[in-house]
Amino acid sequence: MRHRLWLLPVLAALSGLPFVQATEPAPLTYHAVQPTQAGWLSSDAKVEAVRDTLLSAQVAGAVIALHVKAGDRVRAGQELLRIDARMASQGAAASQAQVAAAQASLQVAGKEYERQKQLFAKRYISQAALDAAEAQWRAAQAQVQALQAQAGVAATQSGLHVLRAPYAGVVAGVPVALGDMAMPGRPLVSVYDPALLRVTASLAQEQAQRLRSGGGVQVELPGLMDKRLDIAAAQVQVLPTADPLSHTVPVRVQLPADLPGALPGSFARLWWQGGEADAGARVLVPAKAVVRRAEMTGVYVRGGNGQPQLRQVRLGLPQGEMVEVLSGLRAGDQVALEPQAAAKVR
Repeated sequence: MRHRLWLLPVLAALSGLPFVQATEPAPLTYHAVQPTQAGWLSSDAKVEAVRDTLLSAQVAGAVIALHVKAGDRVRAGQELLRIDARMASQGAAASQAQVAAAQASLQVAGKEYERQKQLFAKRYISQAALDAAEAQWRAAQAQVQALQAQAGVAATQSGLHVLRAPYAGVVAGVPVALGDMAMPGRPLVSVYDPALLRVTASLAQEQAQRLRSGGGVQVELPGLMDKRLDIAAAQVQVLPTADPLSHTVPVRVQLPADLPGALPGSFARLWWQGGEADAGARVLVPAKAVVRRAEMTGVYVRGGNGQPQLRQVRLGLPQGEMVEVLSGLRAGDQVALEPQAAAKVR
């Protein structure tokens, strides 16, 4: 083998080419991940509408008019949908006719009662006859009141065939089509108020207790704005319940009114100031150590065999030349500072 190495310069000289001796690759430089002092912590959240209403049918009938579609803006009291009300209208008309007949009978009974009182005053009839006339008159009155109540119910049922917007908002969905059969309880139109939005997250009980003591928070809406929103403590509501399975507490944060571009169901991130119990929860790595390949974000971490291994991570916000790693790393890991060189190590 030694003779072969001596022959390489001789062969290079005879061929007229310069001899280049192979060199060992430079060793990789690693950054040891160390726990940092507690700072801003974050949790995944979602945007919700404070007023989100699912309008359902209260009566049965076919949908004969549909005036809105998903995405339409509506005003308070605007007609959204109409259900066939012909049978209800006929029932209401019949009830009104019955009320008119009962009122006519009441007039006859009233006049008869007046005549009986005059005859009783002249001692032409007995007290029993007068009492019978009075009873008929009062019965006619009760009959009119009962039929008027029934007519009111029929008129109210006729009004239930028209669906109106309870407030000014945006139509989120219309799960029915023209001609569908509406049944009591079946959802027809979904409406929400875009001016009143909030962010909801689930935090650990210790973290929720820290917010309950009056700490402010920050809200991040990725893709909508490039900076966080500072939210005062008065706009933070920690619900007095906890999930029995995950032992997390729901936290609601009120967003500024009429926030442009915010939609219910979109992704958000809730940030809050950590305390002593959260020390060491955050890790920072140099931004130059991060590798981005298509939709994957990762870093090269020294493995048990001493070789760099690519590991996927989830990043937080940058802090100068460092960037926060939300998941994928822990204290004690060693991250390669030259990811391009680490990728060539075999």
